[in-house]
Amino acid sequence: MRILHISTRLILGGSQENTLLSCTISADRGHEVALAFGPIHGPEGSLLPRLAADTRIERFEVPTLTRSVDPIRDWQCARQLRALIREWKPDVVHTHSSKAGILGRAAGWDEGVPAVVHTIHGLPFHPYQSSLKNWAFVRAERWAAKRCHAIVSVADAMTATARSHGIGRAEQFVTIRSGMEVAAWQNSANDRARTRARFGWDDQTIVLGTVARLDRLKGHDDLIDAFGGLLSRETGGPIAMLWVGDGWWRERLEARLARKNLSHRVTLTGLVDPAEIPALVSAMDLVVHPSYREGLPRAVVQGLLGGKPVIAYDIDGAREVCKHGETGLLVKAGDLTGLQASAAQLIADPALRAAMGSRGRELAQTEFDAQTMVDQLLALYTRILSLGK
Repeated sequence: MRILHISTRLILGGSQENTLLSCTISADRGHEVALAFGPIHGPEGSLLPRLAADTRIERFEVPTLTRSVDPIRDWQCARQLRALIREWKPDVVHTHSSKAGILGRAAGWDEGVPAVVHTIHGLPFHPYQSSLKNWAFVRAERWAAKRCHAIVSVADAMTATARSHGIGRAEQFVTIRSGMEVAAWQNSANDRARTRARFGWDDQTIVLGTVARLDRLKGHDDLIDAFGGLLSRETGGPIAMLWVGDGWWRERLEARLARKNLSHRVTLTGLVDPAEIPALVSAMDLVVHPSYREGLPRAVVQGLLGGKPVIAYDIDGAREVCKHGETGLLVKAGDLTGLQASAAQLIADPALRAAMGSRGRELAQTEFDAQTMVDQLLALYTRILSLGK
């Protein structure tokens, strides 16, 4: 098969990592693969070096494929995507993220591509933006859903939310979990002592970790507000936090930490290569992910792969990974008291942390293997292509 993936931005992020894994593993299986993407800029980092290292994957930067809405630029982008499709002649166009999903599906459909597929990694409408924006996004997604053969959801929650807003037909949807390179995590526990020593933590320090862009809806402010007392306490053993990632909110968050005299207890790694994340998670004792908006939170899966219990806000697909009382604890979004109480419970009970981490690792290794994800994607493509013959 000739498979063209289209993604808005190739930054360091869950959607983008998923897309790149889909490309590389499909190429491993002998398929011809290309990836089209828009300009990459900003503090979130770039996956372009990793893409460029795999010479089997053709890459096309589409300069007009940008995240913001711009009618003239978007019209130009639609024309450029159609021209690319005509030239490359894919059997499958698979789109990712909202802007690429809307323009890419339309381009693939208009050009008569035999299989047009879209993945919902996270929906563009949510309670934390204006009703006018949500109205526009819902209608755009309804329109685009009529221009594809299948819609992949990374979590059942994405399907339920999309359908509740009248997007697509029930038979279009299929859940395929966002895959990880499971093998990279198998020996991550061996890195724990070395990584903790790097940051100056001894065996008695309890480390609360998070892996996320420093962004408005990722919940870093809640971490400061909920755990400030824990971090400042002088009895019961030292507590530290490790924030993995970077983003536009870094300076603001660093200023808040300084005002609260917490800078010495919170380590910010900045941008890291995704290959470093298993070692960083190994240094943590529990993973806390108080994000207000997710599809299926890869950070939670990464915590489980590292054998760590997780605490997450009970939103979107989080409950499909963080199974309350089994692999971690769920907290109502914005419940700082609940967040603090959940952390205190796990800090006080090492046996419970170990049991949840063990169950979580088993779940993640079986349900979130990237090889399984690509098996399911290729089977979906084949089914659609066979129906078109």
